[in-house]
Amino acid sequence: DMPKSLEGYYQETGRAGRDGGEGACLTFYSAKDLKKLEKFMQGKPVAEQEIGRHLLQETASYAESSVCRRKTLLHYFGEEDGEDNCGNCDNCLNPKKQVDAKEDLCAVMETIVALKEKFKAEHIIDVVVGRETNDVRTYKHNELEVFGCGQGTDRKFLNAVIRQATIAGYLDRDVENFGLIRLTDKGKKYFKKPSAFKVVEDNDFSEVEEEVVVKSGASCAVDPELYSILKDLRKKIAKRLNLPPYVIFQDPSLEAMATTYPITMEELANITGVGAGKAKRYGEDFIKVIKTHVEENEIERPEDLRVRSVANKSRIKISIIQAIDRKIDLDELANSKCMEFGELLDEIEAIVYSGTKINIDYFINEVIDEDHQEDIFEYFKEADSDSLSEAIKELGSEYSEEEIRMMRIKFLSELGN
Repeated sequence: DMPKSLEGYYQETGRAGRDGGEGACLTFYSAKDLKKLEKFMQGKPVAEQEIGRHLLQETASYAESSVCRRKTLLHYFGEEDGEDNCGNCDNCLNPKKQVDAKEDLCAVMETIVALKEKFKAEHIIDVVVGRETNDVRTYKHNELEVFGCGQGTDRKFLNAVIRQATIAGYLDRDVENFGLIRLTDKGKKYFKKPSAFKVVEDNDFSEVEEEVVVKSGASCAVDPELYSILKDLRKKIAKRLNLPPYVIFQDPSLEAMATTYPITMEELANITGVGAGKAKRYGEDFIKVIKTHVEENEIERPEDLRVRSVANKSRIKISIIQAIDRKIDLDELANSKCMEFGELLDEIEAIVYSGTKINIDYFINEVIDEDHQEDIFEYFKEADSDSLSEAIKELGSEYSEEEIRMMRIKFLSELGN
């Protein structure tokens, strides 16, 4: 099965050469795998789905890229290499012709600036090619001058332009903030005075699709034995504290632990959905069992793998946290950020799922009846998962989706962070 993230891919490929010999890695990739893995995310919290889809898209982009594999991986993990050709990967051994993309990059940069650097690659491309999606209409981006500035350009090519401009240092993809694209200082200089920019077109695997059976939730990068141990430990801790297991750590967090083997508080805090608060509160027992498992099985940890922190330091999220600390009305806050109320809840959920404690009681007490608060809170206390769709189905039409989401934020923040 294809890995669910580049971190997982890195871990998987590392196993090939751990005996000291040369490892030849063959990646099996199919767009149908992506669709199936995305289906497995359905029913999970919105913020969790968003993170999962972003990580999957990074993996797909890597598979389809025609740029040096080594250079791409090093860039993803925060390292740079001056060499454009490693002389070893499939792309370097079979290089493709470069094409000029100066005008395309300028169109992309102009659009990023017009969107105030607050959107992902997919949305940016929608605006460039003039595609009127629901999001484009909601934000009124179809009324911008840049809308359709690259009409007729292939979306796949624009994806390659964005990715290769990122590797070249002109753009920055904030992976800790769901992939928002912004210009770097180098990119701002280029935008003012553009010069030649060549890219290699992505590989096209659309003609070689085959049906592949994917087991639900499977991932080769996850250590199944350790994952089982961690789930048992979570269950014991949850029972002792009289909490649902998902409040301790969610399944994706356990999968990440069983992939990267964190053995210090700092490493554990960098795991998706953990953060410093949860690491301090629940982490000691998890670190002990991971360390024991690593030692007993003589597992070589990926020491050079830089696990990305999910403590989101984006300007948007920091400003949201500060506004909530000042008890700003959430409706007013959404308006000030040019967001729908549901989009603001998306951001707050992402903050809470990253392990940060948020207190929105001042707003909840104004808009949600006390009896409703108690009912929803008790539901999540007894529920097996924090699935929104299951909560809506179980609680019934008497409770609005927004009420349930706000109470879920309160529940997870109070008991989980």
